[in-house]
Amino acid sequence: MSLVKYEIYSKVSELQSFTKAAEVLGMTQSAVSHAMANLEKELGFTLFHRSRGGLTLTNEGRSMLVSIRKVLHYDEQVQQEAAKITGLMKGTVKVGTFTSVSSTWLPEIIKSMEQSYPYIRIELIEGDYEAIDRWILNGKLDCGFINVDSSSHFDVIPLKKDRLRCIVSTDHPFSTRSEISVQELKGIPFIMPTYGGYHEVKDLFAKAEIQPNIRFELMAEDSIKSMVAHNFGVSILPELLLETIPKNCVVMPLKEESYRILGLAMKFNLSPAAKRFVEITERWLASFY
Repeated sequence: MSLVKYEIYSKVSELQSFTKAAEVLGMTQSAVSHAMANLEKELGFTLFHRSRGGLTLTNEGRSMLVSIRKVLHYDEQVQQEAAKITGLMKGTVKVGTFTSVSSTWLPEIIKSMEQSYPYIRIELIEGDYEAIDRWILNGKLDCGFINVDSSSHFDVIPLKKDRLRCIVSTDHPFSTRSEISVQELKGIPFIMPTYGGYHEVKDLFAKAEIQPNIRFELMAEDSIKSMVAHNFGVSILPELLLETIPKNCVVMPLKEESYRILGLAMKFNLSPAAKRFVEITERWLASFY
């Protein structure tokens, strides 16, 4: 069976559409459909449920995807090792990330990568801790940024202690305070960040044995900051997300020592290109902080 068919299958599975996969792969839709039909014929079972709503993997297709991604990963490793021998470091590194890392660290890290290894391509896939953990486990990613406490499946390099901070409007009674205790937030309207997996803010309230008075639950950090700026409630966010805030907001420390440790989780058998990404990331963070 051709590796090309595996690559097409992986991309179709990720995008759940022959049309979208064809656009990304630079192929016609009929060519992608034909390749998948041939692959299903060779395997002897159906990989996708086809409906007007799009494509979904069958149970057999889901099982095959894990193995196929492993095959593609090792093929990529072979290609990278060959390139290394000839003196030209190249390849693709798939990195899992989330908003605070994407908006602050990654632009400079990728810039450093391009300067040192111009033939290595970086692919970014955004998700929460839980999704990134799962994607590394099933082979979709080479490595990913996570909260160190959120995963025990991989090698994880701790990168930074990112303290949690309280953010309030300048119109809020707390705005003149130099610090605030979690206990003092009891009953106060609260804008809760929401995402899957390990959750630092909810964990903070649980440790203080407080049920927060949640007014809104929002995923987008800019939306949270805007709601706080309009005095709909207070919130708690990691310091990395508070390098820029609306002008009518105040950021203050929590009395309790509260933080997340950001790290880079990775497969145990990293490709040469992925190793270079890890090295550049560690080097850049060491110089920046």
